[in-house]
Amino acid sequence: MNTITAIILAAGKGTRMKSSQAKVLHEVFFKPMLHHVLDTVKAAGIEKTAVVIGHQHERVSQSLSGYTFTPVRQAEQLGTGHAVLCAEEACANSETIIILCGDTPLIRPATLQAMISHHRDMNSTLTLMTTLLADPFGYGRIIINANEQVTGIVEEKDATPDQRKIREINAGIYLVDRQFLFTALRQIGPDNSQGEVYLTDIAAIANRQGHTVNRFIHPDPVDVLGVNSRVELAQAHTELQRRRNTELMLSGVTMYGPETIYIAQGIPVGPDTIINPGVQITGSSSVGIGCLIETGVALHNCTIANNAIIGAWSYLINWPVQPSEYIAPRTFRPEDHPQDAP
Repeated sequence: MNTITAIILAAGKGTRMKSSQAKVLHEVFFKPMLHHVLDTVKAAGIEKTAVVIGHQHERVSQSLSGYTFTPVRQAEQLGTGHAVLCAEEACANSETIIILCGDTPLIRPATLQAMISHHRDMNSTLTLMTTLLADPFGYGRIIINANEQVTGIVEEKDATPDQRKIREINAGIYLVDRQFLFTALRQIGPDNSQGEVYLTDIAAIANRQGHTVNRFIHPDPVDVLGVNSRVELAQAHTELQRRRNTELMLSGVTMYGPETIYIAQGIPVGPDTIINPGVQITGSSSVGIGCLIETGVALHNCTIANNAIIGAWSYLINWPVQPSEYIAPRTFRPEDHPQDAP
């Protein structure tokens, strides 16, 4: 893993979001979607990361103050291929490059690890992550030959009617030999409907040069969902909520109406705790063993000790709840109610 650098593409504006804020800064399940991608890369064991920034580059950089990464500025958004080319210097000491988009918050560490193993086992120059969609509209289609080798990727706007019927699509995650990657990118021109340098063109170049190009076909399309609209933002949020609640329930937490319960990642919740519908727990909170969190409770930066009961519709901020304490159904803020503070 020490010879792999991750390039995360985070320079775009995201016009379909209809927002003045850079797309990668939109929050999904309590943190910017770009943070989810960085967390996944680190959890996969990839220590070196370059983030390509452009639109609102200062705000994006500021949001990443808690991360270790190399910032790469793409002053003009001239396409994904150009964005990767901007990161060449940041990748100088790596043999292999993994390329991801900053708007794919659902990708899992295990998926990246499996792709890396596949790439090495197949001795590939280039491995593409792909998946199958019932409705592939808007995605680049994977073109293969009779030997199951990838011969190219065709974007939706450049595809023929027959190519648009292909259900296997480009998931936008690449593992590629560094030397080949940057040599190939310098050969690509903006000869397409968008007038941009397409990163996807490296597949056709590799094929023409006789390099091994393989696919890593991911069976679960939701994991590679790219967030391009508010609708997809909501879908990603719901999926991360489902994953988080499944993890907690398997660890011994009871949830009634888990589809209405939101507990941010990293918040510990002890076994035998019961959580009722409409609960939201965020910030640096923690919940002990055997607690009862009643309906409609909101907790932010709260420490809930073992066996505590939080009454329905309570809203607590920065609050320590003592062992076996009962918080009656009401709203508490220590700064607003100093006489009630423990």
